[in-house]
Amino acid sequence: MLKRTLGTTGPSVSALGLGAMGMSALYGGSDDAESTATIHAALDAGVTLIDTGDFYGMGHNELLIRDALHSSSQGRDQAVISVKFGALRDIDGGWSGYDGRPAAVKNFLAYSLNRLGTDHIDIYRIARVDPDVPIEETVGAIADQVQAGHVRHIGLSEVGADALRRAAATAPISDLQIEYSLFSRGIEAEILPTARKLGIGVTAYGVLSRGLLSGHWTRERSARSSATGDFRGMSPRFSGDNLDHNLDLVEALRKIAGAKGVTVAQAAIGWVLAQGPDIVPLVGARRRDRLTEALGALDVTFDAADLAAIESAVPPGAAAGARYPQAQMAHLDSEK
Repeated sequence: MLKRTLGTTGPSVSALGLGAMGMSALYGGSDDAESTATIHAALDAGVTLIDTGDFYGMGHNELLIRDALHSSSQGRDQAVISVKFGALRDIDGGWSGYDGRPAAVKNFLAYSLNRLGTDHIDIYRIARVDPDVPIEETVGAIADQVQAGHVRHIGLSEVGADALRRAAATAPISDLQIEYSLFSRGIEAEILPTARKLGIGVTAYGVLSRGLLSGHWTRERSARSSATGDFRGMSPRFSGDNLDHNLDLVEALRKIAGAKGVTVAQAAIGWVLAQGPDIVPLVGARRRDRLTEALGALDVTFDAADLAAIESAVPPGAAAGARYPQAQMAHLDSEK
């Protein structure tokens, strides 16, 4: 397994990480047995970075990861666990903001440590900036937990360049988790250069744009998603004319990938990998076959001509629709 280091202060991790959200929430039904087998397969393949959120499935995702790690031949020590916290939920699964107060940081962390069955979390980050709490206070509270030994590294999620600078002035930051793909390149203007100037790595989620860039999504599957509790049924990029436009882009990418002898998903993941050694893509594989396909991207080498062809097929800004519904976009400090 290829390794990459998260920034100048972060840990060395596998060049691909496993995003576990879909194993518990937001993508419709899931299968715990297959999810566990997928985590085991990832660990056996040398994947070390596993990303979760304490609010994924109302804690189910952390419990799933705990059980998978404890039953794995690799064990907890191989895993670098990244946890997002701060999202406030209601009984019906609704969203009611984010809490970044220092007291809340300690509270969220205590519950995560218990659910994960571990004495430390490797990378801890608030999922979205709390607009009522300065980022310095939230980061400072996590730094206190680093000093106490309960957290190893501090991460950030979906913050803009200004908040990135302010956080880095407060404590060492290992990485910024943020959406980055052929369909979502907004970080390239200011956020990515700022992270690089500060020595902060990037863990890129959404590298397959929630399945749109996988080569497996269809109009028929999109029509079924709303009925199965899959949030993509409400996503602008998966709706109406936007979906037709975006799937046409995928077909253009499929031609480039086919000429290279790789799948659409491998081309999309490989493009992100090629954007710099400071970027670690997170793949949201929920099944072993999808994991195997994603890992194949590590064997793909793109030269300048290949990358130019990919970007010609899917130019910057070509995707139709915002990456989240409007209400969720309002929570993204990175979009302000």
